Amino acid sequence: MVPATGTATLLIVHHTVSPRTQRMLDAVVSGARDDEIEGVRVEVKPALQAGVADVLAASGFVLGTPANIGYMSGALKHFFDQVYYPCREQRAGSPYGVFVHGNLDLTGCLRALRTCTTGMRWEQAYDDVTVLGEPTPEDLTRCWELGATLAARLMPG
Repeated sequence: MVPATGTATLLIVHHTVSPRTQRMLDAVVSGARDDEIEGVRVEVKPALQAGVADVLAASGFVLGTPANIGYMSGALKHFFDQVYYPCREQRAGSPYGVFVHGNLDLTGCLRALRTCTTGMRWEQAYDDVTVLGEPTPEDLTRCWELGATLAARLMPG
């Protein structure tokens, strides 16, 4: 699903208040902006700044959040609250992926994300990248692959 401009946009919406989640975001962005990926614009927005216009201009999505008290961040939930009705129909079928960091349990956060993305009718294009505790080099590689895979999927041609 490429917008009329002919250039696809990958929108990375995140709430990265901790250094660990920030490292995950940095790896996702690095993968999405890999030199071998052409014809894809990567837009990175904090969840409290992303809105309807961003979603309508995007062809695919990466969502990043900490698991806070068994749920996604309030900022990411606010993002979904703002874009659900205005964007649901126009972006149905869009590919997405998620990265989540937590210290104890990710179950409720992942369930909430799945509920929101199912409601948006987005299609999961990469397995969830989940990290408990300190991200390992392997975790950061999976984050890089998440960004690269979503961006490559949007390449024209």
